[in-house]
Formats: sequence, C-alpha cells, structure tokens
Amino acid sequence: MIAKIIVAASVIGFASWLADKKPILAGFLVAMPLVSILAILFSYLEHRDAQSTITFAKSIMLGVPASYFFFIPFFLAERLHLGFWQSYLAGVLLLVVAFFAHRAVMQFLA
Repeated sequence: MIAKIIVAASVIGFASWLADKKPILAGFLVAMPLVSILAILFSYLEHRDAQSTITFAKSIMLGVPASYFFFIPFFLAERLHLGFWQSYLAGVLLLVVAFFAHRAVMQFLA
C-alpha cells in the first residue's frame, strides 16, 4: 500500500517538476490517464487475475466518456440560465444516469 502511494506521488511530483522545464511534455503526461494506468498495473500485480484486470480496464474506458456527462450542464449553463448549484445538481443527476448506462453496457459485454 505504501509503495502504491509513493509511486503515485512520485509521478505527480515529477510532472509538476517537469512543467517548469518541459511544459509541453509535462502537459502530455498529465493529460494521460495516469491514475488509470497505475490502478490497472497495481490491480494486476495485487490480484494476478488477468481477466478481472481486463474487465477493470474496459470499465475505465467506458467510464471516462460517461463521466463527461457531469460537465454538460456547465457547458449549457449560460444558454439555459443555470446557476452553479443548478448546473452541479444536473451534472450529478446526469452522472447517475450515465452510471446506469455504463453498467448496462458492461453487463452486455460480459
């Protein structure tokens, strides 16, 4: 557990340090799904279950676009005259809907 925390903190710290010297490279590293990359690796190393890890990776891949639904009300806030809390609540509700869609797709793929 401690090793996982050290690796994750090191990646974040390295990206922050690199941002001063090579901001384009640092931006690319930060844009990468580093949490997903590390979580998939750690999951496999801990459980040694390739099929479970593959399912985990598929769930992440489908979960990323589903998570974007949270941001839709913020993009439409001015047009729909929504304040922060209205946008936030609508985003959370859309995220709940997206979760059920994600779950249904994952069950279909299983």
